[in-house]
Amino acid sequence: MCAEMEYKVTVATGTSEYSGTNNYVYITLVGERGESEKTVLDNPGLDFCRGAEDDYTVSSAADLGPLILVRLEKQKYWVEDNWFCRYVKVSVPGERRRYSFPCYRWLVGDGVVVELREGTAKKLSDDTLPLEIAHRKTELQERQKLYRWFAWSPGIPKCIEAKSEADLPQDVRFDNEKRSDFVGSLHYALLELSLKKLALKFGKSWNDLDDFKRIFWKLRSPIAEYTMEHWREDWFFGYQFLNGSNPRMIIRCKEVPSNFPVTGDMVQSSLIPTTTLKEELKKGNIFLVDHAIMDGIPANVIRDKTQHIAAPLCLLYEHPEKGLIPIAIQLEQKPDKDTPIFLPSDPPLAWLLAKMWVRHAEFQVFQLLSHLLRTHLVIEVICLATLRQLPAVHPVYKLLAPHLRYTLEINCRGRTQLLSPDGIFKKVVSTGGEGLLILAQREYKVLTYRSLQPKFDFLDRGVTKLRGYFYRDHSLMLWDVIKNFVSGIISLYYKSDSDVDQDSEIQAWIHDVAVEGFVDVPSFGLASELKTKEELITLLTVVIFTSTAQHAATNNGQFDWCAWVPNTPCTMRHPPPTDKDAVTMGLIMDTLPDISQSCVQMAITWHLGRAQPDAIPMGQYVEQYFTEPAALKVIDKFRKGLKELEEQIIAQNEGLELQYLYLCPSHMENSITI
Repeated sequence: MCAEMEYKVTVATGTSEYSGTNNYVYITLVGERGESEKTVLDNPGLDFCRGAEDDYTVSSAADLGPLILVRLEKQKYWVEDNWFCRYVKVSVPGERRRYSFPCYRWLVGDGVVVELREGTAKKLSDDTLPLEIAHRKTELQERQKLYRWFAWSPGIPKCIEAKSEADLPQDVRFDNEKRSDFVGSLHYALLELSLKKLALKFGKSWNDLDDFKRIFWKLRSPIAEYTMEHWREDWFFGYQFLNGSNPRMIIRCKEVPSNFPVTGDMVQSSLIPTTTLKEELKKGNIFLVDHAIMDGIPANVIRDKTQHIAAPLCLLYEHPEKGLIPIAIQLEQKPDKDTPIFLPSDPPLAWLLAKMWVRHAEFQVFQLLSHLLRTHLVIEVICLATLRQLPAVHPVYKLLAPHLRYTLEINCRGRTQLLSPDGIFKKVVSTGGEGLLILAQREYKVLTYRSLQPKFDFLDRGVTKLRGYFYRDHSLMLWDVIKNFVSGIISLYYKSDSDVDQDSEIQAWIHDVAVEGFVDVPSFGLASELKTKEELITLLTVVIFTSTAQHAATNNGQFDWCAWVPNTPCTMRHPPPTDKDAVTMGLIMDTLPDISQSCVQMAITWHLGRAQPDAIPMGQYVEQYFTEPAALKVIDKFRKGLKELEEQIIAQNEGLELQYLYLCPSHMENSITI
């Protein structure tokens, strides 16, 4: 008869507030040859305190053989008390091996049972035991009940079915500290501004542009202050199309659009004397930013006052000395006598107001399309499909999980607090209300999978040679580092294309992404099946790039570029000017956001754009889903690649007055959390 086996068990509790529990916790070890008795984990003193790693002994009448999973059960003691378990580790007597069982989940409710697979990543075809296969199936069935698709609005990607963040499963909710900070920081920002008795001045215009300095108080940043000093300058206006919060709109202009009748004579004074517009078009030095997508969007009505929207076109010239500068602006899509073409040679206030109208369009496009739709909503589709179709033991689940943290909750909060009929956009943004959905629907119709891949994006826009385009340079470098990492991980588990083709869980995942999530998007261009390793690697690289670099590029600088409200106004209260000579400072002040709207713009962009206190920087995997040495080696190489890239970016920025650091890996989060 076999002697009794004593297994040494370590149980780790979460490190965030309220992770610990005073409830009873039981464990059962399950191996190929049987399972241990259900054992209560109880040491003298307190067990399962926040951040603790508690050691226990679990006995078994016989050798359980190789361990497959551990079963945890929580039962209430006096009162129900949720518990967050990080992992369980088990040492087998007489063996060097220590089994690791990643958890990173909440146990919520009395009598709740969670079964954790041993940490080695496995595809379905790698599992041979009926117990392993049944566990995968049960886990996905349970998740599919919890995480359901929902069409929040027609014509945009589907999202999770949840009326508010309170309906979300605990496992995808913010930690308590994050929740408190999220609510507190917006209140703090609004309080700072209302202390100056400004936030309640509804409908009242500022007296002059210098007046905006009155809300530059405690909420400030070096770039926001630089913006305040230089925002009128044409080179700075051009710079923001390259390295501001919306760096994906500028395209090379091969011929001036027929609805933008700019002539060579009009812009000659902006070009170097020895050239012409025709020559510069041929050389590839003329660029266009076209906000046609804004044409006809219904304007918001704020406190009974209709706001105003324009759909500007802006022609830019890459000047050999001055950099990228605007040379012509038209504020509507259809040229006529009431839609003049504004030029740098016009009266200074007319030119300044024309540029403000372009920047106002930029606010709408970057917030709702570049930021919300192309990062938040795209990644929510991936997040939901991953939770629904990939068990926790699957290598792709392990790869993606850290890059999907908090995204469902921040998106739920965005829908209820920013975009809803009574949300912040409705209160202060010109496209608030029905306009923002129409804008998102228009962009979704033309959204392509190809445009989410930086190499093709820059190529298709004809901007591969534009000077000083740091967003482009850093994006391409980051893409390469991420792709090498993804390729390293995937190659550990998929030896050939047929391994991908025959992975039924990956095929269910891509089908959920392409057919359920990205529904009704005719030109998106993502197939509903994956045939090769390269297709899988590219898609996973897109996901990680979008949830880290692309989100950082559009989100993290929004306070820098929007805090000085005249530089990027959230709304306009008068229609675009039709007479260049009639533009006065009074008209400009009555057009720009009023005092109250300016306060809210400053508060909300600070709240959303600031560094998050519990941020996990890119590549820092606090939750260790992969446990095998080969995968950990690939992760270590990824971190080294990111560190080298960071050093390169910092060296490139040395000595620059206006630095571009948004895509420094240490400045980016692993996932979309804000």
